[in-house]
Amino acid sequence: MAARLALKVDIDTYQGFTSGLPNIVRTLGKRGLKASFFISFGPDRSGLALVQLLRPRFLWKMLRTNAPGTYGLKTALYGTLLKPPLIGTQFPGTVRQLKDLGHEVACHAWDHRLWQDWLPFMSQGALHAWFEKMVHAFESAAGEKPLGFGAPGWRMDKRALAEVANWDFQYVSCTRAHQPFIWAENGLLEIPSNLPCIEEVGLNGVLDAIKTNADQTIPQVLPVHTEIEGRGCRREFEQILDTIDVLGCQVIKISDMARCLDPSHLEIRALREGFLPGRAFKCAV
Repeated sequence: MAARLALKVDIDTYQGFTSGLPNIVRTLGKRGLKASFFISFGPDRSGLALVQLLRPRFLWKMLRTNAPGTYGLKTALYGTLLKPPLIGTQFPGTVRQLKDLGHEVACHAWDHRLWQDWLPFMSQGALHAWFEKMVHAFESAAGEKPLGFGAPGWRMDKRALAEVANWDFQYVSCTRAHQPFIWAENGLLEIPSNLPCIEEVGLNGVLDAIKTNADQTIPQVLPVHTEIEGRGCRREFEQILDTIDVLGCQVIKISDMARCLDPSHLEIRALREGFLPGRAFKCAV
């Protein structure tokens, strides 16, 4: 029996929303596939990533993935020399259109860069305000409460886990763990991204991982980014979808995955962190 596999499509930037997302939607539509779109709603302050170039791992990632060519000059200046544009909040019609097409829409961020770079330094009040803005923006755009939340950069800490429990999510997708589990910190269901990103391991690495896990009973979640697979790696994304089709994997939404899982059969475990190949920051694993 082939694995159940979800496409977790993260929208991190204004560019990813405006130019990458339409390409992803068209590609999925041609194949009749549905995905789970995790949307950043607040300001795109991608330019603040320049501060992180002082970190050797981050600098190496930017060079290895050709970040200037991938994201472009304007994105590299948002939040510094250029005013940061709002992402999902600015396009409620597109959020509703994703829903009308049968895709899942979920919460990814208010300010993606703030969380990814500065989570350990955010106060509890700042965390609460961040979630409040994100959830309110989601509800205004989608006309309903969000079912899921996926943390930017798969970064979490115990304070964030306490805060996320206040927002009535049915599941979260915040780690790179091997299989779903229940968070000891808040009792929430975690459905991890347990396949690698194309920018971490390249096309062949992703294809090898999908093939290796094609007959697993553990649900598989493939992380996709509109800035990558929706732009410079569109052809590679087609190859990934071709492989998924040939292997006979059942592509479903993460919300459907959550409904199929019995929490009483899942491990209860606490936060763990570690470095993954190709990533500049520690992830929840």
